[in-house]
Amino acid sequence: MAVYDYDVIVIGSGPAGEGAAMNAAKKGRKVAVIEEQESVGGNCTHKGTIPSKALRHSVKQIIEFNTNPMFRDIGEPRWFSFPKVLKRAEKVISSQVMLRTNFYARNRIDVFFGTAEFQDKNTVLVKGGATGDDTLNAKNIVIATGSRPYTPADIDFSHPRIYNSDTILKLEHTPRTLIIYGAGVIGSEYASIFSGLGVKVDLVDAQSRLLSFLDAEISDALSYHLRNNAVKIRHNETYETVEADERGVTLTLKSGKKVRADAFLWCNGRSGNTEQLKLDNIGLSANSRGQLEVDEHYRTACEGIYAAGDVVGWPSLASAALDQGRAAAADMLSAEDFRYINEVPTGIYTIPEISSVGKTEEELTKECVPYEVGQAFFKDTARAQIYGQPVGMLKILFNRESLEILGIHCFGEHASEIVHIGQAIMAQEGEANTLKYFINTTFNYPTMAEAYRVAAISGLNRIANL
Repeated sequence: MAVYDYDVIVIGSGPAGEGAAMNAAKKGRKVAVIEEQESVGGNCTHKGTIPSKALRHSVKQIIEFNTNPMFRDIGEPRWFSFPKVLKRAEKVISSQVMLRTNFYARNRIDVFFGTAEFQDKNTVLVKGGATGDDTLNAKNIVIATGSRPYTPADIDFSHPRIYNSDTILKLEHTPRTLIIYGAGVIGSEYASIFSGLGVKVDLVDAQSRLLSFLDAEISDALSYHLRNNAVKIRHNETYETVEADERGVTLTLKSGKKVRADAFLWCNGRSGNTEQLKLDNIGLSANSRGQLEVDEHYRTACEGIYAAGDVVGWPSLASAALDQGRAAAADMLSAEDFRYINEVPTGIYTIPEISSVGKTEEELTKECVPYEVGQAFFKDTARAQIYGQPVGMLKILFNRESLEILGIHCFGEHASEIVHIGQAIMAQEGEANTLKYFINTTFNYPTMAEAYRVAAISGLNRIANL
């Protein structure tokens, strides 16, 4: 068994692990990364963010081909199987793995493939590597092991018709009908993907409305467009049993309803990957969802041990995880670039996509903030008309007295890109973060960004006569 000494050990090579490792290496530290899978990138690259977004893009192209009259000169509408569409995602995954492998090589970071176990707070055993077991020593260790789908014991996930959000990427056929249980971000995204492929989807939601953390108007818009694509949304429902046979799956709900489909996809919750770390050896314990508690510097209760990314819970986004990893490394090295990650934009890659940052109307109403709304509808903007993507809107919430921007909510094509313009202005100080910025700034025409000017003028008109 080989023994190696490092300044920093990072367990996991997803966004949080990559952020921590790169930041520590750039600051001159000797860094080791431990990855359980056969290549770097973590679940984000192999099972989550990258494959699902690549799938979504391919499905959007199929929808456009099948619905745009211009393409009828080329041929009739086509049907595409799920496995065929998945091949596009596999190419993107391969490119991402190559890119990230080069990151570690360029920064002289050693990568160990195997399962990590704590022996003490400064020692990690790597088991199952190609050359046998290795022991790594370091003063500081970052736990960035990510998460996996929560799988309740009373559902048989070994059955070939029952999937979770990881195993769905192994689907070798296209079901005609699909039940998706759990209408959170992942469930709503897969509802969009499968309905876009012509699959009849039942989306079962335990809540009274979709994605209740969103602005209500945006949530309602998503519900409308999913239903418009033949998705049956069942609110306020929880499962009693899930039973599968060789011909299909029957979902029995506690309300007494029964739903039958060719396949079943579970998208209800995730658990932190901590069960194999032997946390008892360092005096740590995970909560019931496998997550670790950290302070506002990403420090656990064990000195020198940090945690970042999905394994600490909120917000469980790849974008935030990368920054959390960088912040953890900055804190352990007493660097000036530390910041606590609390202002995180939401990006939801449904069809159409959603993105938001800041307060919602419901939150501002509850806080008794005197706000007003400025809106721009994409159907009225030239660039959206050129794209042939008229669905969507940009919504600016602002203080009606100071004109300070309080929230940005966007629904439609390129929403996750558009929101960052508003995010940048919200981060400014003084008059620079008010509605006046969008009034006094010339935007390229035609662009989607021009929606900010339209929305700002709309908002000012609402208060002009009061």
